[in-house]
Amino acid sequence: MNERRVVITGLEVLAPGGLGANAFWSLISEGSTATRKITFFDPTPFRSRVAAEIDFDPEVHGLTPHEVRRMDRAAQFAVVTARGALADSGLDLSACDPHRIGVTVGTAVGATTGLDQEYRVVSDGGRLDLVDYRYAVRHLYNYLVPSSFAAEVAWAAGAEGPNTVVSTGCTSGIDAIGYAAEILREGSADVMIAGATDAPISPITMACFDAIKATTPRYDEPERASRPFDGTRNGFVLGEGSAFFVLEELGSARRRGAQIYAEIAGYATRSNAYHMTGLRPDGTEMAEAIRVALDEARLDPTAIDYINAHGSGTKQNDRHETAAFKRSLGEHAYVTPVSSIKSMVGHSLGAIGSIEIAASVLAMTHHVVPPTANLHTADPECDLDYVPITAREHRTDAVLTVGSGFGGFQSAMVLARPERSTL
Repeated sequence: MNERRVVITGLEVLAPGGLGANAFWSLISEGSTATRKITFFDPTPFRSRVAAEIDFDPEVHGLTPHEVRRMDRAAQFAVVTARGALADSGLDLSACDPHRIGVTVGTAVGATTGLDQEYRVVSDGGRLDLVDYRYAVRHLYNYLVPSSFAAEVAWAAGAEGPNTVVSTGCTSGIDAIGYAAEILREGSADVMIAGATDAPISPITMACFDAIKATTPRYDEPERASRPFDGTRNGFVLGEGSAFFVLEELGSARRRGAQIYAEIAGYATRSNAYHMTGLRPDGTEMAEAIRVALDEARLDPTAIDYINAHGSGTKQNDRHETAAFKRSLGEHAYVTPVSSIKSMVGHSLGAIGSIEIAASVLAMTHHVVPPTANLHTADPECDLDYVPITAREHRTDAVLTVGSGFGGFQSAMVLARPERSTL
């Protein structure tokens, strides 16, 4: 039996600083930053006071007042980007068997924003020991269960096939796309609508990351607060957003004359079984995920033209994945451009992996590597080509994108042009 090859035929992005894939690409290719002092609530009590927020009006983006009332902010992001990806794909869903259309949604923290807001309401701002449920929004249960995100996307698309939520922390966005691709490869669906969403900028989230000092305390220059791979970095900047894709089998996409952005050529995930937040400095587990993803793609390490790094801006992570790139790509790691878009759009937890896949696909489309903003001071332990400050024109036919998450999750995906040469 011929192997089913999976391609991306539609995409849409909601990210800080730009709504829509074109605006997103303009922001990151120009090296602009969307990080700012938090405006959603008073950040004064917190150690970290900056974030990458989205100026988002759900009704402007086509959601009805009923939908807005029913859905948490992250669910709204998901529905808007899923609809956008479907429109971009040109796919006529009415001609598809709904039982062969599936949905996979990645999220790390679910409806955190909605739950945080509703707790303040039912507890009267924290003054009640016993909350008063009568003041809760009617659809509060939907906020509790992340599966509601996948249900909302499925309803919006009329998808009656496989429907799943993937929640693996900060690798959720890669893992959701990887899982969707496997569903297509095994023949359980003909179309997958897949992506990730998170809207975590809330007091409870800021308090959680303050407690472990993972986010940056730098807020005097918010636009320069996120500094992956820079010697002066001191934590990541929280963000929010969503990216969704339409995935199809290559032959089917070609028969209908679809625009093909890239093939999902390889994917793998591993766990370090080591520490909830700690990483071994040698990068072994991420390197293993990269090796398996390359093997599945049937590509030699030298075929990788660009690495879209996790690049969170913590010293532990940046050194860990630098070691992983060297271990998995060998000498080729030293001549391969690497960059982190978190320097511009922050770290949107479970959503960022999908947003980074979108950035990788657009880098292939334009043959431009987006830069790592705010990278001015070299860290001797991070000695690869991190494309500082300014985007670079560069022939890009195969991209490696990686993710690293609390709990020890390490994921890697290889995106390539379908006509690539293989081993």
